[in-house]
Amino acid sequence: EKVLVAVGRRANGDRLDLEASGVEADDRGVIAVDERQRTNVDHIYAIGDITGEPMLAHRGSYQGVIAAENVAGEDVVFDARSVPAVAYTDPEVAWTGLTETEAKENGTEYEIGKFPWQASGRALALERADGLTKVLTEPGTRRILGAGMVGPNAGELIAEIVHAIEMGSNALDVGLTIHPHPTLSETVKFAAEVAEGVATDIYAPKR
Repeated sequence: EKVLVAVGRRANGDRLDLEASGVEADDRGVIAVDERQRTNVDHIYAIGDITGEPMLAHRGSYQGVIAAENVAGEDVVFDARSVPAVAYTDPEVAWTGLTETEAKENGTEYEIGKFPWQASGRALALERADGLTKVLTEPGTRRILGAGMVGPNAGELIAEIVHAIEMGSNALDVGLTIHPHPTLSETVKFAAEVAEGVATDIYAPKR
């Protein structure tokens, strides 16, 4: 009976009467901050959607910790290598790090390891074999650059890749990590094995 049209969001920094404080916002309402979450006014900090993309709650929370620690006299910076994103649809879609689209646009070389959930025992048991886990790696080093996945609980599974990117892990690191069986988390391990060319759960020889 109803149709939702979602065309995005914008920051509202240009509607907060910031002139009195001296804090500046651009014509899109975004307040620029440095890596310590400081605005152009040294003693005023900003976090969350008002600081621009990506407008995600977990990014805002992370920024809040950075700002609070600096206010308390610590010297810390926002230096996260990867910020995950999740579309809470059915099936869920989750991604983090480098995407194929970005790699093609900026000319970054990459290799892919894909694992279809048709080969996942847990996905089959859930009658949700429509999923896919994909890992992007750097040629040569096999360092994990990013990942994307679609399927139930993809938003839960993506956290392992976020951690892998933060730690500078390669596909072999993930592939050699024992995952419980049968679980959807195994699809991350299996995709990494495909990227490494050592998969045994599906026939995916290294090209």
